[in-house]
Amino acid sequence: MVIFGSMEAGPTKTFLSLGMKSAIRGGLAESGFRLFVKAGGSQEQIRRRAPHGTTYKIESQTLLGYEWRIGSSFLALYAGPDAETELRFPAFGPVSTATRYGARVQADLWLVPSPGMVVQANAYLSSLNGRVWARIAPGWQMPAGFYVGPEFEAYGARDYRKYRLGLHLTGLRFLGLDWRLSGGLQSTSNRPSEYYATLGLHWLR
Repeated sequence: MVIFGSMEAGPTKTFLSLGMKSAIRGGLAESGFRLFVKAGGSQEQIRRRAPHGTTYKIESQTLLGYEWRIGSSFLALYAGPDAETELRFPAFGPVSTATRYGARVQADLWLVPSPGMVVQANAYLSSLNGRVWARIAPGWQMPAGFYVGPEFEAYGARDYRKYRLGLHLTGLRFLGLDWRLSGGLQSTSNRPSEYYATLGLHWLR
């Protein structure tokens, strides 16, 4: 089993998530069926100018899939339900709540094309608001053992776009966990360009 978490922070939004991936039969070191469960929450401003108001979102996914493994490389494909609850607290006016349900497909790739190099690629498509997300991040191993490289991320929904370009450090070992740090510049369809930072971790039990 792998337990993972992440935190993303920007000037107007913070996102936290926690999840797990487990082999349904056998172990994670071999190909087989997988269970993927994730839950997360975010806080962001409703309006660009003060008074901003605040939106809180809680999301969850429970996905089943299959993972193909060759050596240290793997490709996993998943599908399952996607749910989100949104609470809006505007500066003026009534509080509103909405819950939405949909379907999600997801792909995760960890490729080791040559010694000392890795390519991470992840993507999902959700019927919730027509969401599409993808990230690709090649990395080169440093003498200390972790990987460094660029990352590119793109996100789209029915009325919103976001693009990120930054630098990542993956595979930092500390306190028995593997850590990932990344940061860079993001551009969205409703705000000027701004900086972002991400902290991720995973623990293989």
